Amino acid sequence: MDTLLIANRGEIARRVIRTARTLGIRTIAVFTEADAGALHVREADHAVQLPGYLDMASIIAAATDNSTPSSTGVHPGYGFLSENAAFARAVEEAGLAWVGPQPEVIDAMGRKDRARAIAEAAGVPVVPAYTLEDDPATFAYPVLVKAAAGGGGKGMRVVRSAADLQAAQEAAAREAAKAFGDDTLLLEKYVERGRHIEVQVFGDSHGNVVHLFERDCSTQRRHQKVLEEAPAPTLTDAQRRDITDAAVALAQHAGYTGAGTVEFLLDEATGEAYFLEMNTRLQVEHPVTEEVIRVNGERADLVELQLRISAGEPLGFTQDDVTTEGHAIEARVYAEDAWGGFLPQAGHAAYVSWPDWNGARVDHALESGQEVTTGFDPMLGKVIAVGADREQARQRLVHALEDTLVLGLTTNTGFLRELVASDAFRDAAIDTAWLDRTTLEPPATDAAAILAALAESSFDLPATSTPLSHDGWRDGGAAAPLRPVLADTPALRLLGPARVETAGGAAVTWGEELREPLAPGVEVVHAAVDGEWLYGVVRRDRRGAEVVVAGQRTLFARHTADRDHTAHAGDGSVLAPMPGTVLAVRVEAGQQVTKGDVLGVLEAMKMELSLTAPFDGTVTEVACATGAQVALGAVLFTVDGAESPA
Repeated sequence: MDTLLIANRGEIARRVIRTARTLGIRTIAVFTEADAGALHVREADHAVQLPGYLDMASIIAAATDNSTPSSTGVHPGYGFLSENAAFARAVEEAGLAWVGPQPEVIDAMGRKDRARAIAEAAGVPVVPAYTLEDDPATFAYPVLVKAAAGGGGKGMRVVRSAADLQAAQEAAAREAAKAFGDDTLLLEKYVERGRHIEVQVFGDSHGNVVHLFERDCSTQRRHQKVLEEAPAPTLTDAQRRDITDAAVALAQHAGYTGAGTVEFLLDEATGEAYFLEMNTRLQVEHPVTEEVIRVNGERADLVELQLRISAGEPLGFTQDDVTTEGHAIEARVYAEDAWGGFLPQAGHAAYVSWPDWNGARVDHALESGQEVTTGFDPMLGKVIAVGADREQARQRLVHALEDTLVLGLTTNTGFLRELVASDAFRDAAIDTAWLDRTTLEPPATDAAAILAALAESSFDLPATSTPLSHDGWRDGGAAAPLRPVLADTPALRLLGPARVETAGGAAVTWGEELREPLAPGVEVVHAAVDGEWLYGVVRRDRRGAEVVVAGQRTLFARHTADRDHTAHAGDGSVLAPMPGTVLAVRVEAGQQVTKGDVLGVLEAMKMELSLTAPFDGTVTEVACATGAQVALGAVLFTVDGAESPA
């Protein structure tokens, strides 16, 4: 193989390009119009624009038209077409090398019902199940209804009584049909408290199969992984041996080639592990395995292994050659408001800085000035910390997340930092449902407010002033001697440069002030308050300030004459709580509505949100249409009530 096309985008495309470059392999990137200036496009040796990342014919044409097919491979990354058997077949039929398992194996393992049957045939334990023909009254509740096709938590419902089963089945079938075009369902035992353990396996075309030990991905929210680590911290030696042996047995039974991940659910109540599914691709969380696995004493490169196997080479090592060293934990940084219902976010990444020090690895594709939209997966990057043991890795990840800066839009970085720093994660006490039943409290904004006020106290006013300047309207005369004041900092009053006092009149004692500019309008601010050092990054403009402290972004609006005297937009206006696509508009102007009536439905990142009437009244404005793309905060509907809402 001398050329490799990466049929993907973002951080995984960059990750594959990095290994290909070290192997001397020429790379071809593909991109859509929205990604024309993306990092993966600039880093590849050649790039081809496509109508879309799911356009199989265009991807194959990009490979065959820009290389010699007999010496060219196609790496699908993860997501998009990575587990599409039809795409794998089309690649092979074009004379290209498919960097992945055989199409027939993708087909078999891509369905949970067929994968379950293969696991049973291989002697791998599976979750106890029921059939749709069984009497629901005989089930041992709770049970899990789940789609046989697809994944990602779609088409899944937990049912706790026979009375709720039919409604759950109907809802899961509708969701599965919409997401996967297949409404086939499975009924299985639901494990209340379980751990998600997955095993990395590799097979070659010469019949060799090995495992690269396991990962723990139990920290999930609604079946979506948040943190991943290797090795799994709670397994006994016997459990580890049983799970890894089962994964190898399954891969051998399937005749598996390439990289695969066998996922298990470990019931904490019984200690039993059950097969869940097999992912026939490289996983998002593969970096934690790379950081701890040693093959003949050398660090593993999973992408390199994929490429060598796809070229027909044998693995070149045995199970006895595989060992572990240290511990690694990965956090997924998403464009989402974790403290506001995990709603997707979008916007202009005005300033981006990732941690860059020994012990921290970052796989990302986000840089300063980039636009983040809801058109793609919300993951912006992965922050991985490595240590000699789990506690060192955990503490390093806390610091790495504190050093992760994304200004201009909201991310879940602050949430991740609080989660990694929590006692529950420290004690490895988080199971797969912990985040669904536990509410983490957002960090206090006191430090952010103080740093914003300190930076604001020396904010320069315009050299010239007019009667309509934001320093206050006046009819002739000179500008009032006012300094700008930030909203949402009621406990602070600005007295002048580096001078702040509380609302009660008590002075805040400032120690030595250190300020370091990072970019225009962006600076690091250090300050000592009553002997305690505060540190944060502040970005200011005429609209206000945003401050990042310990990974948490806080916004402070600037008081201005025009803004302070306008009506609140919440008086009957229904705003877009996230950027996205309008799926449905269910009312029209002049229509009477009751509080809670659905006015429309908004969708972003596979999340649907119903927009409801804030109170009884009449719809006076419908400012959106089905299919429209709307920005965060856009006014979509206006309801005029007989009286103001309570």
